[in-house]
Amino acid sequence: MMIRIENVYKHYTRQGAKIEVLRGIQMEIAPGEMVAIVGPSGAGKSTLLHLLGGLDRPSSGTIHYDDRALHQLRDEELADFRNRHIGFVFQFHHLLPDFSALENAMMPALIQHRAVPQAKRDAQQLLGDVGLGDRLHHRPGELSGGEQQRVAVVRALVNAPDVVLADEPTGNLDQAMGQSLQQLLRRLKEERGQTFVIVTHDREFAAQMDRAISLVDGKASAV
Repeated sequence: MMIRIENVYKHYTRQGAKIEVLRGIQMEIAPGEMVAIVGPSGAGKSTLLHLLGGLDRPSSGTIHYDDRALHQLRDEELADFRNRHIGFVFQFHHLLPDFSALENAMMPALIQHRAVPQAKRDAQQLLGDVGLGDRLHHRPGELSGGEQQRVAVVRALVNAPDVVLADEPTGNLDQAMGQSLQQLLRRLKEERGQTFVIVTHDREFAAQMDRAISLVDGKASAV
C-alpha cells in the first residue's frame, strides 16, 4: 500500500490556546518500505502515527492509502479499514488484563472472524519467535514490561497487516531482545512485503531501515 501524507497539520486547543503539533507534513511511503521516524520528545512522532493509523484525524491535509483517503471514511468504515490493513504497536501496551498472552495476541484475528485454530497457530508461532513460547498462558500482570511489549508486537503482526505502525517497539527491551525483535521485523518485511513505520530513539535501529525521517518542531525532513 502506498501511503501519501499531503500537507498535514494537527493542532489542539488547551485552555483557549492553540498548540500546533504537526505543521505541513508532506511525505510518501512506498509499499514494503521500512521507515524510521526519529526526533526529540514532543516533536509530534506519536501524533503522526495516530493520524496514519486513523486513530485521530488531521486538523487539515490528507492521508491516502493507495486511492483511499482516510478523512473521507466514516468512523465505522475507518475502524474496519484499521482492522483489515493496519497493525499498531502502542508505546503503552493496552493488553487486556483478564486474558492470557496467547489470547491477547489472537484478538485481532478473532475480530476478523478467522478460524480459532489458525489464529492460535499464528499467534503461538509469533510468540515463540519473540521468546515467549513458555509464557503463552500468563496474563499481563504476570509478565514483565518487556514481555508485555513483545505480546503487543505479536498482536499487531498476527493478521499480517499491510502496514505496521510501531511506537518505540524496542523501548522496554534489553539489547539482545531488542536486536532479536528488529531481526524479526526485517524478516517479516522481506517475507510478507509489509510496510513498517517505526518511531524510535534507537539510532542504530533507525540506521538499519530503508530510510529515516526526522521530525522536529512538527516539521519533517530526511535524515
